[in-house]
Amino acid sequence: MRNKSELPEIISLMSAREDIIFPYTVLSRTVSNPVEVELVNNAIETNKIIGVFALRDGAVDLSKIESYYSIGTVVGIQRFYRFPGDILRMRLYGIARVEMVELVNTGALFPSVRIERKIPYILPSEEDEIAAWTDTVLGQMKQILELSPKPPDKFPEFDVETDPDEFSFLAATYLEVGIDEKQRILDEGNILRRLQIISDKMSHEIKIMLLRSKIQGEVREEIEKDQKEYILKEQLKAIQKELGSGNENPEAAELKEKLAKKELSDEVRKTAEEELSRLSRMHPGLPEVAVIRNYIEWILALPWLESTEDLLEIKRARRTLEEDHYDLEDVKQRILEFLAVRKLNPTGKAPILCFVGPPGVGKTSMGKSIARAIGREFVRMSLGGVHDEAEIRGHRRTYIGAMPGKIIQGLKEAGSNNPVFMLDEVDKLGSDFRGDPTSALLEVLDPEQNYSFRDNYMNVAFDLSAVQFITTANRLDTIPAPLRDRMEIIRIPGYTEDEKFQIARRYLIPKRLENTGLTGDYIRFNKTALLELIRTYTHEAGVRELERQIGKICRKVAMRIAENDASLVVVTKEKLHGFLGAEKFMRERGFKEPAVGICTALAWTPSGGEILLVETIVMEGSGNLKLTGQLGDVMKESAQAAQSWIRVHSGRYKILKDFQKIDLHLHVPAGATPKDGPSAGAAIAVSMISALTSKPVTPCIALTGEISLHGRVMPVGGIKEKALGALSAGITRIIIPKENLKDIEDIPENIRTRIEFIPVEELEEVIPLLINELKGSVHK
Repeated sequence: MRNKSELPEIISLMSAREDIIFPYTVLSRTVSNPVEVELVNNAIETNKIIGVFALRDGAVDLSKIESYYSIGTVVGIQRFYRFPGDILRMRLYGIARVEMVELVNTGALFPSVRIERKIPYILPSEEDEIAAWTDTVLGQMKQILELSPKPPDKFPEFDVETDPDEFSFLAATYLEVGIDEKQRILDEGNILRRLQIISDKMSHEIKIMLLRSKIQGEVREEIEKDQKEYILKEQLKAIQKELGSGNENPEAAELKEKLAKKELSDEVRKTAEEELSRLSRMHPGLPEVAVIRNYIEWILALPWLESTEDLLEIKRARRTLEEDHYDLEDVKQRILEFLAVRKLNPTGKAPILCFVGPPGVGKTSMGKSIARAIGREFVRMSLGGVHDEAEIRGHRRTYIGAMPGKIIQGLKEAGSNNPVFMLDEVDKLGSDFRGDPTSALLEVLDPEQNYSFRDNYMNVAFDLSAVQFITTANRLDTIPAPLRDRMEIIRIPGYTEDEKFQIARRYLIPKRLENTGLTGDYIRFNKTALLELIRTYTHEAGVRELERQIGKICRKVAMRIAENDASLVVVTKEKLHGFLGAEKFMRERGFKEPAVGICTALAWTPSGGEILLVETIVMEGSGNLKLTGQLGDVMKESAQAAQSWIRVHSGRYKILKDFQKIDLHLHVPAGATPKDGPSAGAAIAVSMISALTSKPVTPCIALTGEISLHGRVMPVGGIKEKALGALSAGITRIIIPKENLKDIEDIPENIRTRIEFIPVEELEEVIPLLINELKGSVHK
């Protein structure tokens, strides 16, 4: 017998992942892995012997002995065939059980193993039992072959003199068991116990085969033979019934255990248990199983009752807000008020805040800072371009690929039911045939309703009353009135030149230095350089472009250092051109000499306040009013109102021209930039009167205000921004509507003290202030 032959002490090692080769048995195996092919070629050229050892579960490092089972089989290569693509097909036969003593040559292409032969044994008291267990196993083998779907034509015959060790391994090849069970048989050195293990496994397998045969007979009588898929399902049901497991879906048990540990409200738990009950009765192959499982997993993932504890220390919160943002006192004060109220009334409802301001002033970053200050999670959702209501409220589960809306998804991401939830760009929502997402937000952003928000997918109430919702917008007029009414508006105006300087010094420069890997030893910014950078290379209300320009300078210095020039660079006003090129923006400057028909108006833009030079000339014509400079409808109407008022009061200002024989041409420079709004109405009237009377307008005075047909100067918006724009243009005297005096308080004191504000109520008060030669013409 071959397994009685002498074996070498060290042989090549082949790992087994899917099957085990027993001694005395024959098995075919195909190898295509280059390492295994080389191993087989080496064995063929030497002694045609290989050691096959099974890998343990989770084994990764094949160079460690712990990755293998200690007992394996030495096999011989009986035949082999080569196929294209360097593929080998081998016929292997088991020689003997061996124990792995040591791995050797682990650094080679394939390792070798030092082995020790394991001799089977029979205790003297077991000799009589061997024959009985051999007969038992032999009978079970015959029964298995008879019950198999394709029984052999001839039952294999065993010689009565067959060695019990050999017989046991040959019998084990008839078992349909996993690799772990086969390894257990191979590990057993006592032949009697090995036969008992094999008999026990065969007995279990025979029961299953008999049960399968019985089920097939029952099912065959009830359904048509050609419904193969249905037969398989019915067979599985019948097997589960016979084994006492009922029809319970195996996935339901795991979800049931998780559900028992999850803290839920009564309504949500009842809904989850109903869905779980449906899931447990369904066949795992049904498509609806995945839908119900996903729904239950969403219930388990959402923070229904989990929340973070607010940090209600006012001083700490104030310090955090100051660290992250300069100025923005209104926002900081409102958050501190919220914390104070929450400290006194922990069950109070959170306000819905809306930050309105131009781009780049820190609206979104302020939301993050608020979350950090009060110790809550932060979630951000961009609403820009959202047209589908289902993005907010979710899809119904009847649709393929349905999922909850962004609100529920954000809460899952936060992991708590009281995060700071920022809804960015709420003014850019749209609507189309898929619904109106603005309407879906009405419930979300209403503290009187959102305690029972129902997502279409979840279809159970979720309490949003603890969520601190913060929305951001660049404009208020595009937000529908019902939605605007639910929010507390906090305006964040553009920054002044001094504020931009402080922000750049405290936040932007350190941030950019960190991003580029620089320190103060390599680059420093001169104060005059920063101010010049703000004035001539940026034109914005926020600081995004300012940050980009600072980053551009830092990158150029970093490149210089990378080229081995590590000297300190002091960025001065004179060096800006070398870093950034020519100046990008030139601010409009007020005219310094009296001029006929030219009046300085003030305007608000998303980038801050600016001055506008309104120009009018008179020429022969037929009573027409020509308007140029890309003016909007409202501004055109202001010009028409000004012309009508002047015609009615022409005698008061000694305008002797026949309006039917002249044309007025009004122009506002920067014609490529659209302009609109009523703020320039008073300035238009002054410009026209100056042109019609040929009297010059006093320079260095700016004017803002809407006019009525009766000559009233009415209030306008953006006084702070307009004042800053006037000051940057070198104008220190501003005529404003009297009703706008209250807005002067919003202007920083250091700016307010540098400007003289002249309040007026009537256009008649404005004209003598700007046209000196008409002072005596004012009607008293």
